[in-house]
Amino acid sequence: MNRFKRRQFLAATVAALVAPPIATRSEDSPGSDMDRIENLFKKEDPVLWLFTGDSITHGALHTHGWRSYPEHFAERVRWELGRVRDVVVNTGISGDTVPGVLGDLDHRVLRFDPTFISIMMGMNDATKGPEGREGFRASYRELIGRIRDKTEAPILLQTPNPITPAATRRQDLPAYAEIIREVAQELQTALADQDKMWQEYLSTGKRDLNYLLNDGTIHPNSYGHILFAHNLFKALDIYDPQSRTCRLYVP
Repeated sequence: MNRFKRRQFLAATVAALVAPPIATRSEDSPGSDMDRIENLFKKEDPVLWLFTGDSITHGALHTHGWRSYPEHFAERVRWELGRVRDVVVNTGISGDTVPGVLGDLDHRVLRFDPTFISIMMGMNDATKGPEGREGFRASYRELIGRIRDKTEAPILLQTPNPITPAATRRQDLPAYAEIIREVAQELQTALADQDKMWQEYLSTGKRDLNYLLNDGTIHPNSYGHILFAHNLFKALDIYDPQSRTCRLYVP
């Protein structure tokens, strides 16, 4: 076993001992989007990692100057993993919906010719309630189809974080998260199920949901973004409890 493999094995062993896994992944067939994403970390040529979404991915205001989860990802990949020529692009826009990304797809996604595409949507789409579910499903399918017509980049869908009862306009969000899971399964994209992973973290009783949110309703604060990042690292198999980024504390 070479030094790199030995370090990976030791890191995985330590991670299993110090904390229960909070990232869940489905079984991936050879050549799946998740396999292709994991292979990007071994790619000699530089990779362009593109994140798009709404205010949560945008990371503005509610982080109070701390890093958002795409910024934590950039630190983990470009510095800690030594991929200094990689580029991380964040085109999330506060208040956006899936139809919003569809209408601005060339500017937000395709012009960058990305090697990887992450999409986290649904928080604002859910304001349409039960009546908007099938429209959301259709729009998400169309978005993935249009991306695949133009690029071979693997796609990662992420479910949004849980919300509090105070977010009265978005109480149908769990149904929208389930639609994202179903679309990911149907269209064979990779999936980071942040909603499920947050629920698993909260079930430990360490903190309640309000501790991870800035506004007591929907927007993650700096700790919420750290949790997002750690979940993402685990889902993509780049979590290392010995790294500075992975050791960032969620009190």
